[in-house]
Amino acid sequence: MARMRGFGNDWNWIVAGLVSAALLVGLSFLTHFPFLVSAVIAALVFAGLVFVLAPRQLFEGLDLSSLSGSRVAFARELLAQAQPAADRLAAAARTISDKDMAAKVKNLSDIAADVIARVETKPESAPAVRRFLTYYVPQAAEVSEGYAALANRRVPSQARLANVGAVITKLQDAFVHYADSLADSELGTLDVDLRLIQESLKEDIGR
Repeated sequence: MARMRGFGNDWNWIVAGLVSAALLVGLSFLTHFPFLVSAVIAALVFAGLVFVLAPRQLFEGLDLSSLSGSRVAFARELLAQAQPAADRLAAAARTISDKDMAAKVKNLSDIAADVIARVETKPESAPAVRRFLTYYVPQAAEVSEGYAALANRRVPSQARLANVGAVITKLQDAFVHYADSLADSELGTLDVDLRLIQESLKEDIGR
């Protein structure tokens, strides 16, 4: 059963408040609507915007009835730790002027986002990428930010840049490994499904 979107408590309230206030002023003073009618319309717009702009909840729309609460809680905790680091990684990629290195960090960011999205879609897969989400993604963010800071110095140390760049290159191997391992676990389920289908076909039509 899909969960309802919760009301947020930050930017969605601010945007909704500004829009509804502007609407109230416009209706009351520019179009000369009765103030009470304008206030009701503005209140409805405010409530609607708060709801529409509310941050999406984790696992929203998923049927979690087949999973234990501990598994869902575990996946939620991992994603809560990993998402800020993934955001930092994406931000670091945008601040690196070297195109080749920026592309490598962007690739790390894309892989991290893909793994996070997969875990959100299948919370039961979280244990397979626990180390990736809790160690490699935060470390990659820290290293990438360090590279950006070094590169932005007036006289950056080329030796240190090369060392940090080599670590970023090696991190790509780890990221690909974990992304592939997650895909392999999904393909393992596919293999089981195929065997079951083949057995059913053999029983039903002798093939």
